[in-house]
Amino acid sequence: MHRLLLRLIAPLLMAAPLACAAQAQGKLLLTGGVSCIDGAAGGGLSPWALTGSYATAGQIGATAYLTRLPVQDYGFTGYGAAVAFGERAELSIARQDLSAGATGAALGLPGLRLKQTILGAKVRLGGDAVLDADTWMPQLALGVEYKHLDAGGLAPTLSALGAKRQGVDIYLSATKLFLAQSTLVNLTLRATRANQNGLLGFGGTASGSYSLVPEVSIAYLLNKQWAVGVEYRVKPDKLNSSILGDALREDDWKDVFVAWAPNKHVSLTAAYVDLGGIVPGIQPRRQRGVYGSIQFAY
Repeated sequence: MHRLLLRLIAPLLMAAPLACAAQAQGKLLLTGGVSCIDGAAGGGLSPWALTGSYATAGQIGATAYLTRLPVQDYGFTGYGAAVAFGERAELSIARQDLSAGATGAALGLPGLRLKQTILGAKVRLGGDAVLDADTWMPQLALGVEYKHLDAGGLAPTLSALGAKRQGVDIYLSATKLFLAQSTLVNLTLRATRANQNGLLGFGGTASGSYSLVPEVSIAYLLNKQWAVGVEYRVKPDKLNSSILGDALREDDWKDVFVAWAPNKHVSLTAAYVDLGGIVPGIQPRRQRGVYGSIQFAY
């Protein structure tokens, strides 16, 4: 039935810039998104309601990715993989490694590295981004991410701040593809206690409760292979204020990105990212850099 419906809407697809991207696998090129930093399919900073790869009903697809983001005082590396069960569900695993650089040395921890493992699951609740492109119905998905932090020598400090080394994020994503306008819009609402996405633990003495924070992505598809867009991710700021005052204040994240998919098996993403202050009590300048990511899909 899924394939039959795609054939029926083929004339509509041919009228859009993305038309020739519809191939035997059914999904349009780039509509699976890329791999976000937590491993789920979406934008670079935020998950979408779509599942990764180009698997459709009755198919299983897989993706793997590598991401690198150097900013002024830190270096971030992420890698992982995901398995998609059609457009119904997705399982993912991600590994993050943050080099603290001069900040670690200032804390008396030269060579400090913060490492985090993230296990994710996402289930589609309703809607279809492509088949509902001519209605106002978005694709909806519910996701959960279990995060475990290896804080190394920083662990005693995080304990003194009341930050746990493991936590769970729950999110609801709504993704809407305006096919005729070649535009994709995503809104994600995340319930989280994560400090700097979990790399500084979860919660703190000031607040151990969950916060509901929004994340927004807008992508414009220039043609079947290229997309540009912006993302904005609100952060919960659970360590502000702490026994260190506002020295651990957390800012929102934002980026401007471009993605290129020469085919359905590989995509490259580059972005200018602004992470705001990260431990601004030691490194007061904003952390900005160029994000690069490569994804392989099957």
